[in-house]
Amino acid sequence: MDLHFGDSEPTDEERAAVDSLLGPATSAWEGAADRSDVDLRWARGGREARERRDLLLPGLHAVNDRVGWISEGALAYLCRRLTVPPAEAYGVATFYAMFALKPRPAKVLHVCTDLACAGNGSAKLCADLEERMGAAGSVSDGVTWQSSPCLGLCERAPAALLLQAGTPSGTAAAQRDPRLRNTGAPALPVGPNETDEPVRAAADAEVTPIRADLGTADAPNGAVVTPPRAHTNGSSAEPALRRQAFAVIAPATVDTLVDAATAPEDAPEEPSAAMAVPQAGQDGLLLLQRVGVVDPFSIDDYRSHGGYNALRTAFDIGPAGVIREVTDSGLLGRGGAAFPTGRKWQATASQPDRPHYLVCNADESEPGTFKDRVIMEGDPFALIEAMTIAGYATGAHVGYLYLRGEYPRALHRLENALTQARLRGFLGDDVLGQGYAFDIEIRRGAGAYICGEETALFNSIEGFRGEPRSKPPFPAEKGLFGKPTAANNVETLINVLPILTMGAEAYAAIGTENSTGPKLFCVSGNVERPGIYELPFGATLGELLDLAGTPTDIKAILLGGAAGGFVRPDERDIPLTFEGTRAAGTTLGSGVVLVMDDTVGLPRTLLRIAEFFRDESCGQCVPCRVGTVRQEEALHRIKDRTGAAASDDVALLREVGQTMRDASICGLGQTAWNAVESAIDRLGAFK
Repeated sequence: MDLHFGDSEPTDEERAAVDSLLGPATSAWEGAADRSDVDLRWARGGREARERRDLLLPGLHAVNDRVGWISEGALAYLCRRLTVPPAEAYGVATFYAMFALKPRPAKVLHVCTDLACAGNGSAKLCADLEERMGAAGSVSDGVTWQSSPCLGLCERAPAALLLQAGTPSGTAAAQRDPRLRNTGAPALPVGPNETDEPVRAAADAEVTPIRADLGTADAPNGAVVTPPRAHTNGSSAEPALRRQAFAVIAPATVDTLVDAATAPEDAPEEPSAAMAVPQAGQDGLLLLQRVGVVDPFSIDDYRSHGGYNALRTAFDIGPAGVIREVTDSGLLGRGGAAFPTGRKWQATASQPDRPHYLVCNADESEPGTFKDRVIMEGDPFALIEAMTIAGYATGAHVGYLYLRGEYPRALHRLENALTQARLRGFLGDDVLGQGYAFDIEIRRGAGAYICGEETALFNSIEGFRGEPRSKPPFPAEKGLFGKPTAANNVETLINVLPILTMGAEAYAAIGTENSTGPKLFCVSGNVERPGIYELPFGATLGELLDLAGTPTDIKAILLGGAAGGFVRPDERDIPLTFEGTRAAGTTLGSGVVLVMDDTVGLPRTLLRIAEFFRDESCGQCVPCRVGTVRQEEALHRIKDRTGAAASDDVALLREVGQTMRDASICGLGQTAWNAVESAIDRLGAFK
C-alpha cells in the first residue's frame, strides 16, 4: 500500500461511514469533492482535525463496520479528515486483528480455538467447518471464517462470533464524545421533580430518540453493532441496503455456524447473562446480586434494587470521603496487579495538572476470562454508577470505557444504560443536581490483548498503536492524553458500590486481612457448572471446585489464565487470596480457574498458550518479540518428547523465559513463560 496520499478515493459507502462519525467534509483540504473559492485562498481544517487524533480508532471501526474491510481510499480519506500521516494510520490499522486492509466478505465468522474451547472440541469443529465452508480464510457464499483467540464465552464453549458489516439500522442512542461536547449536543439545565430527582429539560437537539427495542430488550441478532453518531451539523449519511448484524453462537456446532453464516439475523437469541451465573438469585451476593434479578434495560428497575444509593452516599461524604472509604476498605485492584485502589485514586486526585481522566478497562482478553462481560450484560447500570463515583472522587469529568470489540451485546446494553442515565440526570453537566459534571464515552477495542495493559490502552484511545509505555511516569501523573488518569477494571469499580452502601468497615470484614471483600472467579473447562462464581477471599480452591462440580479425573487446573500458572489436583487447599496464591507459588491473576481432565493434552495446551503470546506480543521490545517466538518453537520441538530427548529445549525454555521475565517492558512478556514453567516444575511436563 502506498503510504502517502495518492489518487485513491473512497467509495460513497466508505465516505458515508467516515462522515457518519465526523460529519461531512467542509473543505477540499479535508476531502470534500468540490473545491470552493475559500479553499483556493487558505487551507482549512488542519489544526482542529489534528486535535481529534483520538477519533482514528472509531473511524477505522466505522469503515470496517460499514464495508467489512479498510481500503486504501478509505484510509486516505480518514487520514485527510483527521490530518493523520497515512503511514501512522496504516500502522494503527494493521495493529488490530479485527481490521482487514485487503478485500474480504462482509460476513466474517470468528471461531474460538483458545483454551476452554479447545478442551470442548473446537479442533473438530474447525475441521467440520473446513469441510462445509472451505479452509480458514477462504470465501464461501459471501462468508469467510477464521480461528480466533478467546471470545470471552468460555462457559458455553466452543464458541463463535459472526459479524456482518453494513449500514446501522434504525435510530440509536447518540454516542457523545465528551471532548467535543461544546461543539456537539448542548448541555441542558436540570431541575427537581416530585421524586427529588433532577429531570433534564426536553430539547430535541440534545439526544437522538431512543429506539423502541433499545429501551426494552435486546435487539435481534440483526442488531446495530455501532450506532450512528450525532453530527455537529445535524446531517446524516446515506443508508445502504445491507445491515450491520452479529450472531453469537455458543455452544457451537457446524450446523449452527453454517446457519448463522447464512442468515445472522435469524440466529437464535443468546441466553440471559444470568445463565453464566450458577449462583444467580442466591442471598448474600454483593457483586452479582442483580444479575438475573433486574432488567438490564431499565434504570428504574435498577434503582428499585438499590441502584444509585452508592452515588448519593458519595455526594454526601464528598470526594475525600469516598477515597477514605475505599482506602479503609482495603480494596485491591482485581486486574491481577492487586494495587490498592484508594491509593491510586488519592494519587490521581492530588495532581494539580488538569483535566483528570477516568478510564474503565473493559478489554478483558485473558483466555478463560468472561466476568466483565457478564456484569456489563447483566447489570450495566452498576458499572455506569461506579464509574461516576470514581470520576467524582478523582476529580475527573470525562470517563472512557474501553470495551472489547468482541462484546456486541455488552456494547448494546451499555449504550442503552448511558442514554438512560443521561436522560435521567445521572450523567451530564449537573449529576443529580450536585453541580458535578461527568459523562462517559465508550471506545471499542479491535482485537488486541495487549490493550488490556493500561498504558497500551491509553495509546489505543489516543489513536496510536496499542503499545505499552515505559513507567515512570505513572498514569496517576501522566496517563491518558498526558494528564492524571485513574484506570480500573470493571470488577474493581463495581466493588466500590458495596463499600459505600455497607461501609468500609463492614466490607473489610469480608475476606482476609490482606485480601478484603468478595472475588469473582471464571470457572470453565471440564466442570459440570461452568460460569462466574462470587466467593469471599479466603475460600479454598477445593470449595470453588465443589461448587462448579468437577470430575474425578482432573489432570491440572490453570489459575489466572494464560499469564497464570498450573496447579495439581491435590492442591485443593490453596486459599484463594492474593497472599495465599503467592505463597503457593502461583497467582490469582484475573480470576480464571480452568479445569482440565485427562482428555486434554498438556503439551498441546502449552503450545496453544505459546501461540497466543506470540500472536499477541506487540513487538515493541526484543525480549518479548523474540522470546515468545523461541518459546513456541521449542514447545513445537518437544511436544512429543520426554526425558533426555526434551532436556535441551527445556533448558532453553528456562533461559528464554527468565529473559522475558526480567527484561520485557510490560506484563505480557513478563508473564508469557509462567504457565509453561509451572507445567514443567509442578506437573512434570516433558519428564
